[in-house]
Amino acid sequence: MSQEESSTAKLTDDGWEEPTTPVTPPPTEILSPIESYVSQVVESDPHLNSLYTVTAEQVADLQSTQAALKTEISQLQVTYIALQSQVSETQTNLSRIVQESLSLLEQRKQNLQISVEQLERRQERIKNEMRTSFAGTSQDLAIRVQGFKDYLTGSLQDLVTAAEQLPLVPIPEKLKSVTTEVKQDFAKEVKSNVSQSVSVQFAQQQFQETTKQIQRLLEQYRNQPDYYGPPWQLRRTFEPVHVERVSKWFLTLGGRGALQTMSSRLQNVLISSAAVSILQKLYGDRLRTLVLANSPERLGEWRRGLQDCLGIGRSDFGPDRGVVLFEAATALAQKADRLIKSNQMPLIIIDDSEEQVSLGLLQFPLWLAFAPDPKMMRDRYDEDF
Repeated sequence: MSQEESSTAKLTDDGWEEPTTPVTPPPTEILSPIESYVSQVVESDPHLNSLYTVTAEQVADLQSTQAALKTEISQLQVTYIALQSQVSETQTNLSRIVQESLSLLEQRKQNLQISVEQLERRQERIKNEMRTSFAGTSQDLAIRVQGFKDYLTGSLQDLVTAAEQLPLVPIPEKLKSVTTEVKQDFAKEVKSNVSQSVSVQFAQQQFQETTKQIQRLLEQYRNQPDYYGPPWQLRRTFEPVHVERVSKWFLTLGGRGALQTMSSRLQNVLISSAAVSILQKLYGDRLRTLVLANSPERLGEWRRGLQDCLGIGRSDFGPDRGVVLFEAATALAQKADRLIKSNQMPLIIIDDSEEQVSLGLLQFPLWLAFAPDPKMMRDRYDEDF
């Protein structure tokens, strides 16, 4: 093939193809001697001419790739600078937020420490008040009433004995029988008045049968709950802690005393419902339950709880019904006094929201008060320290 007919060769899997496109080298007059020599050599050899063309194309591609990479690097540098600025700004904001949060937490910690100290002082003060004004006084009063009962009973018996031994003027035969009947009636009336004026006691030494009945009912409520029983019978699950509280109130406190409040008012209602159910078995329709709480909302909780636990309805609540609700201790005491005079048995239940209990309520035969827990009274006091 002549120099004029030389063309570009392509590299294939089988070797070099014959050149198809002629390559015109640059003019020799503008090239250096070495370049001129190289150009002549390339023009004289078709294979070198084809290789030169391929290399030139690759160089052009590499130069294009280089330009693209430079552009991309420039863009990445701009992006890096922007991200670095954002990171720096984010770190500054984060540091500021952390400092503000730490300051806020430190302030809250100090406030909580102050609140804890206030609550601890308040708890100690409440404990002292309870020891001096409520629980201790009520127990001391109960002991004094029981002692007065024993003293009065013994004195009356001595009086009857002494009266029988007095050397009196002989009584006509017609009046002897009348005098004997009067003495017997007087003794019965005195004993009846004494038994009504003192507290109802459930001690095991005095009322064995009543004690057994109470224990049997508590065991039934604990192991065989009847969720669909008749009205005035406990219808809810009774746990050992409830059995312990009710048993203590009946058998240790004699139906007159204070119990430590439970974790919620509904738990107190459950204990009270068990006591009402047992007393309903003992006294029947004579029993009247009087509930004292210092707000309509709490009385509403008592009404709903008693309805749920005892299976009674709204018709069982009212002035002349089985359950009466009171906000004032004076009105409750007047109602209880009228019930006693009408030969009925009032059961006074005092909610744990009552901070002070009127001593007038402690004179009645049956009363159950829930002593407030100092830990649960933080929302009921608003005092400045």
